[in-house]
Amino acid sequence: MRTKVNLDFLKIQHIGIPVRSLDHTIPFYQLLGFEEVMRKPFDHEEGNGTCVMMCKRDIIMEFYQLPQTAINREISTRSDGHIDHIAFDVNNIDLAFNTLKNAGFIPIQESPVFLNFWDNGVKFFHIIGPDGERLEFNEIL
Repeated sequence: MRTKVNLDFLKIQHIGIPVRSLDHTIPFYQLLGFEEVMRKPFDHEEGNGTCVMMCKRDIIMEFYQLPQTAINREISTRSDGHIDHIAFDVNNIDLAFNTLKNAGFIPIQESPVFLNFWDNGVKFFHIIGPDGERLEFNEIL
């Protein structure tokens, strides 16, 4: 049984979208006024991926390109668009994790995960919403 939590959401941190080609996606969003503010590689079970964060004012979009075999499978199996997750900024990722877990929410990850994104890294975890949507809680370190 889940209980209501008193968790301080700061804002939507970013919206994550898998893409076929960063070479096509980045120029498109640049035409809309977005600027690239971060580009980092990441490990995927089928090879290396690349994550690009683009920003316009307070709006951050995360575009990530998986290895080609994973891209083909990911895109061919999606029937409801390509938004992968919605991320919320939090001040204390460990407190957010424990608060949600103690309230009966079930995080996908066993603990917050570190990625070498931004200048000093980021920690995040996900829970699943009632319709399968992934909600990410994110602290930029």
